[in-house]
Amino acid sequence: MKKKWWKILTVLLLTYSILGAFLFDVPRLAILNETIRNLHFHVTMWFGMIILLTVSVIYSLRYLRSNNMRLDHYAVEFANAGVLFGVLGIATGAVWANYSWGEPWSGDPKQNSAAIALLIYLAYLVLRNSLEDSQQRAKISSVYNVFAFAALIPLLFILPRMTDSSLHPGNGGNPGFNSYDLDSRLRVVFYPAIIAWTLLGVWMVSLRVRYKNLKMKWDD
Repeated sequence: MKKKWWKILTVLLLTYSILGAFLFDVPRLAILNETIRNLHFHVTMWFGMIILLTVSVIYSLRYLRSNNMRLDHYAVEFANAGVLFGVLGIATGAVWANYSWGEPWSGDPKQNSAAIALLIYLAYLVLRNSLEDSQQRAKISSVYNVFAFAALIPLLFILPRMTDSSLHPGNGGNPGFNSYDLDSRLRVVFYPAIIAWTLLGVWMVSLRVRYKNLKMKWDD
């Protein structure tokens, strides 16, 4: 039971976050209206993505120091989970943009930068699958993972802020959500949702790594 408490917490937080996102009262804002509920999916999934990809690059760095294949397993599975949440984040963002901006993909600098960042990580996954030797695959992909993360930060947080053409909150001179409408009605779901999606990603990683470790023992 001691090892299962965080899984129970994950289920409870996910249930609370999803129900709260649809049922709790939200601010009534012009244009956004009820679509602001997407904040609890789109933004929180992106937070989860960033956390998971950060953990992935840490494991890659640890692998490069130790050559422990189990560390590489964690690195790639955290990257897989992060990419999954990134894809879901772009999809939910496109739905939101369709209602708020009039079209799902408007070429907004933040949208373009996010797409490029995801393509870089998808290339990381393709690179891994193209190498047959496990040690070579782990070393080359670990180095690539470090550079992919180094590109992720400016693509998401720096470059979109350097243009005035972005419609995205917090970019192009637009105020971020926190400055005008992230009130207590949103916070009671927003922060638990970040924890919930992140823990779900960790749960997925733990299952995948357990499977890989068992397979590695079987092969040996």
